[in-house]
Amino acid sequence: MLREIHEQPKVIAQTLSQSFKQARNIVQELNAYNLSMVYFTGSGTSYHACLAANYALSTLTRTSSTTLPASEFSSWVKQTGRTDTVVVAVSQSGESADVLAAVRSASKAGIRTIGVTNSEGSSLINQTEFHLLARAGEEKAVTATKSFTATLAVAYAFVLELARATVSNPTTNERLERKLGDVSDQMQLTITLCEDHTKSLASKLADKQLYFILGSGPNFPSALEGALKLKESCNIYAEGFATREFLHGPMQLVDPRTPVFLLEGSQESEQIAQLTKSFLKFGAPTVVIKHKSADTLTDGLDTIDVAPNIEDLFSPLVYVIPLQLYAFYTALERGLNPDSPIKLTKVVR
Repeated sequence: MLREIHEQPKVIAQTLSQSFKQARNIVQELNAYNLSMVYFTGSGTSYHACLAANYALSTLTRTSSTTLPASEFSSWVKQTGRTDTVVVAVSQSGESADVLAAVRSASKAGIRTIGVTNSEGSSLINQTEFHLLARAGEEKAVTATKSFTATLAVAYAFVLELARATVSNPTTNERLERKLGDVSDQMQLTITLCEDHTKSLASKLADKQLYFILGSGPNFPSALEGALKLKESCNIYAEGFATREFLHGPMQLVDPRTPVFLLEGSQESEQIAQLTKSFLKFGAPTVVIKHKSADTLTDGLDTIDVAPNIEDLFSPLVYVIPLQLYAFYTALERGLNPDSPIKLTKVVR
């Protein structure tokens, strides 16, 4: 798991070197101007990648979109004969039973399909009309890390190409493509900035059994993914929430036994500062993951820095890294092997 976390900057660079051409060909084949609806679907980590990609598509285009867990897709989507609709199905292995079932349901309903996977020659490649391939290489740890960021990077390339084809704003499109191309460097810097601190925090909080991770906008999916890593690798109960949604009930559970991690976006410092005061008042160990350039002055607060120049839209690729590292080192503190959780398998069939 640790090796695969460290491989992510290289993996993203390799993936993006080929993703835009793949995505451009698909967008042209789809006749993007007539595309009225995009469904994203996946399971577990892949579902979180779908949410982040969906956020980007909603931000950059006028095309309607939504995300559904693959296991629920056939129950929620019943339309037939709609060639102006497409499903983007994400599975790092390309063999997830729920994702493949969603693809079959979509095809039966007359919906066009795009498979996003890290496994060339997989069932997902064979069963979808179009496909986008991540270049993460074999991922051996059950707890997915590099396959999450690689498949998300591919999905971002598709979204940018869709925006290029449907929204006449070439300056913005070119800037965002450059920013996405710079992400691998930002990921490498983030690993350097935060690894030692995540390791020390894991030791400091080793006795905690209940975690809350809060994120907003593009990093709501990052919060969900961070909570999943803690569940999978550490046998810890952890939940991710949209930041302010946490105030509507779950806040009641905060106390000295419950660490709270907050993912602070570039425009969220004031809101996060107010929330951290509340959490600290209730005695909760509180950690803010933030841009290195952001100032956080609250006494008693732990902070973890990520690269300062990441585009907000693509920030999940960076903000997930300290959460991955924290889960890894917390598993070691608890005497667990994060590569092989005893109740989980790499592919859910």
